[in-house]
Amino acid sequence: MNRQEIFPHITVDPQVRFGKPVIAGTRVPVDLVVGKLAGGMTQNKVKQEYELQQIQILAALKYAAQIVALEEVAFA
Repeated sequence: MNRQEIFPHITVDPQVRFGKPVIAGTRVPVDLVVGKLAGGMTQNKVKQEYELQQIQILAALKYAAQIVALEEVAFA
């Protein structure tokens, strides 16, 4: 199996969602979770809709925050 944990509760596997980061043990992409929350869906609705736990939703948000924190923007 090629699955690799890249962050607590977040894994990547070339065979799952084209290697995009997903919630561990699911096929739910991190960007989907973050996008749904950013779009106004409540955490409870995301949990119900995608059968996730609170810790998994928080992991997606923490992972996204870490990625943004590492990003550098070049100014012209």
